[in-house]
Amino acid sequence: MAAFGVKLLPLVRSRLCGKTCCPAHTTVRAFSCAASRSQLHRAEGSSALTGKVDRFGGVTVNLADSGLPADISESSFSNLLQDSLARWKAEGKVAVWLHVPISLSRCAAAASVHGFTFHHARQDRAVLALWLGEGDSRLPGFATHQIGVAGAVVDESNGKVLVVQDKNKTKNAWKFPGGLSDPGENIGATAVREVFEETGVRSEFRSLLSIRQQHNHPGAFGMSDMYVICRLSPLTFDINFCTQECLRCEWLHLAELAKTNETTPITTRVARLLLHGLDQGFDKIDLAMEELPAVYSGMFYQLYHRQLPPTLKS
Repeated sequence: MAAFGVKLLPLVRSRLCGKTCCPAHTTVRAFSCAASRSQLHRAEGSSALTGKVDRFGGVTVNLADSGLPADISESSFSNLLQDSLARWKAEGKVAVWLHVPISLSRCAAAASVHGFTFHHARQDRAVLALWLGEGDSRLPGFATHQIGVAGAVVDESNGKVLVVQDKNKTKNAWKFPGGLSDPGENIGATAVREVFEETGVRSEFRSLLSIRQQHNHPGAFGMSDMYVICRLSPLTFDINFCTQECLRCEWLHLAELAKTNETTPITTRVARLLLHGLDQGFDKIDLAMEELPAVYSGMFYQLYHRQLPPTLKS
């Protein structure tokens, strides 16, 4: 898919076609040299790597499929990567994912000079990443399990709930604002943080409403995904949503959200659950949080469950 630029050809040809590499009396080596020259001629006209562009504006480059010579040096690859980064930045790409097989591990060292860092490694390859967008990196971290948390902010005075439409989704469906939980962050804190970052609305955690488990999730590097929805109460009501992540943000009636086709099945189900809570009392749907001491570590953990009668708590 990608190979050397013209300016790299003299260096590589000298290595492939020097007297020690291609003596005239060695037919096999001569054939190998000719094949290498042919490969380099095909690469002429391209001075940058190519890769697949994802819906978030990132580029994924798999060096195992890039057509690079097996003996490419660190310096040659560094020059090629530098040209590629210049092109991607000019095109407005926000990130680069670089898949490096073990056989080309020296390319990882070359990439580190340009700011790439290891994201994860599995089996025969490492994945490096570089954020090209504005501000701090928004690339997700790697994990065996991914925890996504959404906050259903319910205004009990009018039966409305805060919803958004993601900017990077192929289908602009209403959903509850949310995102990935950071390591060491409680899910309630994640919900409150993500709601504020996406909508500008401040809120407080009330309960856990639902958990969805999905394996081989496409957005979790093939790992398992846990998606948690929390019930939140609003502390402010004015919307100032993040235009980088959201197309729209509104206070929508729960009854409307429960029946519209412009949403997802899980959002519809939780909207109906919240309607039931408004009608019958949230104690009928809430999984409240209680902090308890951990037996072995001497620390505390959070336990989520339906409330017990006072006589059964002790």
